[in-house]
Amino acid sequence: MRSYDLTPLFRSSVGFDRLAQLMDSALRADETAPSYPPYNIERTGEDKYRITMAVAGFSQGDIEIVAKDNALSVKGKQPKDETPKNFVYRGIAGRPFERRFELAEYIRVAGASLENGLLHVDLVREVPEAAKPRTIKINGNAEPKVVEQKAA
Repeated sequence: MRSYDLTPLFRSSVGFDRLAQLMDSALRADETAPSYPPYNIERTGEDKYRITMAVAGFSQGDIEIVAKDNALSVKGKQPKDETPKNFVYRGIAGRPFERRFELAEYIRVAGASLENGLLHVDLVREVPEAAKPRTIKINGNAEPKVVEQKAA
């Protein structure tokens, strides 16, 4: 496995600890990580994304979607079927699964839908006004003005 030194990237940056942790975990990712169920991540707009998972055989009640902090977890578990079935061939996997996705800052889950065996999770980036770039006016004085507050 190839090792990367990311030190030069972080010499002149502040507050990118989460990015460093994410890259570190990606480099340590095990190639035997589960590949079920298959999924796509697509960009549907400037600040919109969609995760589509193939969950054939699962109903809405069998799937749980949890967004916490900057993580999205999708779990699926089908109830135990009491009636015995005699399969000649079983190609539709109905095993339990759990998929985790790391979300960037300001990404929130806008909604989810299940249609034709595909689970769609829509995501949107909503940057709050306080975090958007703003222009700072420069005063003509050499010293910043201090406003005195009177005690009430």
